[in-house]
Amino acid sequence: MSKKVVKKHKYFPLGVKLALIIGVIVLLSLGTVTFLNSYFVSQDVRITAEENNLTINTRSASTVQNEFSSIRSNVLQLLDLINVTSGGKDSALARQAEAFFFERNTDIAEILLLTFVDTSSDSIVHTRLKNVRFFTSNEIDLDVTDNFLLENQKTLARASSGETIAINISPYFKAGMIGLALPYTELGLDQCCLIIFSLESISEVIGTGSTNTTFMINDSDDLLCHPENDRVLSGQSMKNHPLVQEMRSKNQNNEESRQITFEAEEENGVVSKYIGAYQKISIADISVLTTVPMDVILEGVKTTRRNNLYLMAIVLFVSIIFILTFSRLAISRHLRRLTGAAEEIQSGNFNTPIISMLNTKRRDEIGVLNRSTQDEQEFLNTFARFTNRGVAKAIARKEIDFEPHLKDVSIFFSDIRGFTAISDGFKNRFGEESPREIIGFLNDYMSRMVNCVTISGGTIDKFEGDAIMAVWGILRDEDLSFELLPDSDPSKKEKEEIHLSHVKSDAVNAIRGTIAMRYALMQYNKDAEAFTKAHEHEAKAKYKPHIRIGCGINTGRATCGIMGSEDKMEYTAIGDSVNFASRTESSNKPCGTDILITQDTYNLLKKDFIKCEENNFTLKQENEKNEIVVEMIPVEFEVKGKGAQHFYGVVNMPSFDIEAFFKTSNKDFVLDSDCARSVGPTGPKTLNEVRNLLGIPIPEFESVNLNEEENKIQVKK
Repeated sequence: MSKKVVKKHKYFPLGVKLALIIGVIVLLSLGTVTFLNSYFVSQDVRITAEENNLTINTRSASTVQNEFSSIRSNVLQLLDLINVTSGGKDSALARQAEAFFFERNTDIAEILLLTFVDTSSDSIVHTRLKNVRFFTSNEIDLDVTDNFLLENQKTLARASSGETIAINISPYFKAGMIGLALPYTELGLDQCCLIIFSLESISEVIGTGSTNTTFMINDSDDLLCHPENDRVLSGQSMKNHPLVQEMRSKNQNNEESRQITFEAEEENGVVSKYIGAYQKISIADISVLTTVPMDVILEGVKTTRRNNLYLMAIVLFVSIIFILTFSRLAISRHLRRLTGAAEEIQSGNFNTPIISMLNTKRRDEIGVLNRSTQDEQEFLNTFARFTNRGVAKAIARKEIDFEPHLKDVSIFFSDIRGFTAISDGFKNRFGEESPREIIGFLNDYMSRMVNCVTISGGTIDKFEGDAIMAVWGILRDEDLSFELLPDSDPSKKEKEEIHLSHVKSDAVNAIRGTIAMRYALMQYNKDAEAFTKAHEHEAKAKYKPHIRIGCGINTGRATCGIMGSEDKMEYTAIGDSVNFASRTESSNKPCGTDILITQDTYNLLKKDFIKCEENNFTLKQENEKNEIVVEMIPVEFEVKGKGAQHFYGVVNMPSFDIEAFFKTSNKDFVLDSDCARSVGPTGPKTLNEVRNLLGIPIPEFESVNLNEEENKIQVKK
C-alpha cells in the first residue's frame, strides 16, 4: 500500500501580492506619464531651442555683416577723402582726417594700400595709415604687421585681383585681430586695401554669456572669432567640425539647409549631441555658425524627469507601505488564521482553537469564509463522530488508501455482560423515557472506553448495540510486497523485521488500551454508584447500573478498506481474524475473565514482553516497561480453521503508568487510588486476583459447558 503524501505548499502572502500589483500599476502609470511628459516636453524644448539657435545665428550673422560693411565703408570714405584732398595724403588736412578717423574707429589698428606688379612679386606698400594709439595701448609691436605681410603675400595678391578675403591675424598680434583684404583701385592701379582691426566689437556682438556658442570662419575654414579666444590666437582650423562639413557639403544658404543636429567628441572622449545653425554673409565669404549642446537645452527636462522619478519612488514606497499595512491588518492576518485553520483541518485537528478566533461578523468575503470554516468544523466533528475520528483524520490528511488491502492488525471486541437484563431494568423503571436513559448510560460508558482506545492509538471500527469493535494498525501504512521476495534477497529479512516490530507494537498498544478500560470501568462503576445514590430520593430516581464487560483481542491478517455502497460506506476490517477476535470476547464468560487474548497474539508477544520459558522468564531492559502478565486458560479449545488453541487471560501490565496514560488527553486528570488497584504497580498479580477485584466467579472448568452455540468452540476430547 502506497501512502499518499500531503505536500506542504509554500504560500505567497496576499499582502505581498497586492503590494506587487499596486507597485506595478504605480510604476506603469507614473512611468508612462513621466515618459510621455519627458518625450513631448523634450520635443517642445528641442523645437524651441532650434528656433532660438537659428534666431541667434541669424541675428549674429546680420550684425557681423553690418559691422564689416560699416568698417569697409568708413575706410573707403577715408581713403577717398585723402585722395581728393589738396596736397595728397601728406597734407595737413589728410593727416587731420586720419586722426579724426582713428579717434572714432578705435578698433581699427591699421590701413594699408598694397600694390602688386604681378601676382608673383612682393607687394609695395603704397599707403599706410597706422593707429599708433591702438598699438601702444595694447602693447603691440609697431612692426608686427610687416611680419604678417611677408608671410601672406599670395593671399593679399588674390585680394588685388578682385577677391574680398578675411584673414585671422590674431597669432601675429597675440590679440584678437582680423584682417580684411579688399580689392581697391587708385590711379588705374589694382591694389589691395588691407584693414586690420580688433575683434572686440564683434565679440561683443556675438556674445559669450548664453548657452549658445557663435563663432565665425573664413572661406578657408580658419577660425576668425570664437568665445574661447585661445582657439583664435592659436589659428585653429574648423575644417573638421561637423557643422562646417555639413555647410560645405551643401554649399547653399537656404532656410531648409541652415540647421542640423550633429554629434561631436569632447576633449574627455564623450560624444555629445548638438544643434547647429549657420549663415554666410555677403562679405569675404565669411560664415557665422551657432551651436548649442543638447544636454544643456534638455537639462530642465532631465531635472523634471528626475524629480518625477523621485516622486514616483516616493508614491510607490508610500503605496506599498499602505497596502502592506492595510493587507496585514485587514486581510493577511485574517487569511493567515484561515490558512492556519485549513492546515489544522488537513492535519486532522478538527477542534483547533484557531477556528474560534475567526471573525464571523465581517461583511465581506473573508467573513463568509470564516463562517463557512466554522460550519465546516462543526460538520467534520459530526462526521468524525458518525464514522470514526481516526479514519476521519486519516482522510483529512490524505493518508488513507481507499483500495482494500491485507494488513496484520490487532482486533478488539468488548461486550457488556447481561446487557439484556440491564435494558429491561431501564424499561421497567423509566417506561417511555427508557430509550433516552439507556442511550445516556451507554454514551457515558462508551465515551470512557473509546477514550482508552484513542489514547493507545487504536481506531474504533463500529458500535453494535453495547458491543465495541476496535482495531490497532488499520491506518498504518502497510506493504506486504516483501513476502513475494525470494529468501535469498537480503532486504526481505530486514523488511520482515520492521513489519513484525510494527505488528508487535500494535498488539502491545491494544492490550495497554484494554487494561486502561479496566481502570475506566472501575471508575465508571464508582461514579455510577454515586450518581444513583444522589438521585435515590427522586420520584423517578435516575440511576446508572453497575456493569462488567468482556474483552477479546486477536492479532492476525485481515482485509481492510472502504466497504458498503454509494449511499453508506465505512472503513472496516473483515476476515477470519476478526471473527476469531469476536469469538475470543464471547469466551470471557466461561473462562471467568475480563480480557482474553488468542494464542496468536500470545505467540507474537511472548518472547519480548511476557516472562515465559522461551525467554527464561527474563525481559530485555528496553521491554520491561511494556511487560504483560498473562495466564493460560487451562482448557484447550478446538477452533474452526485454527485447530487446538489456548486462550490467555490478561492479568496486568506491572509498569503501566495509568496516570500518565490518561493525562495525554486530559492534563487535569486525577488518579483514583482505589481504581488504580486494577492496573500497574498496585494492580493484580494473578488471574484470581483480577476475578476477586471485579467480582467475577472463579469457574470450574471441568463442569463448565463449553459447547454452547454462541461460543463457537468445542472442548478437545
